Amino acid sequence: MQKLLMVDDDQALRRLMRLELSDTYEIIDTGEPEQGLALALEHKPDAILLDLRMPKYSGYELCQTFTSFSRTQSIPVIIVSGEAGGQTREHCKQLGAADYFEKPIDFAALRARLSQLAVSRTQIPRSEVNVRLRVPLQLCGTDRNGVRFAEVVATETVSISGFLCTCTMELPLHSVVDVFLTNSNGNTFVGKASILRSDAKVAPFHRYGCCFIEKVGHWVLQ
Repeated sequence: MQKLLMVDDDQALRRLMRLELSDTYEIIDTGEPEQGLALALEHKPDAILLDLRMPKYSGYELCQTFTSFSRTQSIPVIIVSGEAGGQTREHCKQLGAADYFEKPIDFAALRARLSQLAVSRTQIPRSEVNVRLRVPLQLCGTDRNGVRFAEVVATETVSISGFLCTCTMELPLHSVVDVFLTNSNGNTFVGKASILRSDAKVAPFHRYGCCFIEKVGHWVLQ
């Protein structure tokens, strides 16, 4: 059973979360935000549900801690907050949050998003062959600042499930990009891939490990 860590000082909401999600997830929760990082390191949850406004601690700071600390940055953080507004949502996205849900929570939408994130976090199997191959691709998506982009990149390695490439855009972990194969005849849509890991290369380049969450076209390996 997958694990969810919930950090929220609202005890009633934590109780509701258990009622709504405990049939599918093991819930670890705390109303003490200063315990959040320790619980994440101990339990290694599959996702973190985080409130923004809590006594003595800012959810913004905790979100940034989760998404920047090497041992937790691969765990998707979903903000669950009573704060509305596009500016708050965008700020959380810039901090690396995977998604943002306003209270009262749409649990059907939350379940669907958690399922999508679970698929995107699935690592490429060790038995799967990674081939050193330079393949020109075009990636289209939204960068860390919320700006739409389209950039031609080249892979370093490819596998059936994904690829490693270098890109000048700064992309949040768990964000999704559209992937196109580029050739003399133009661009051919392959599918959607999630950013599973990010490594700094040489400025201004970033190296991204990408895993397909949806493939609708031909890929170099089948």
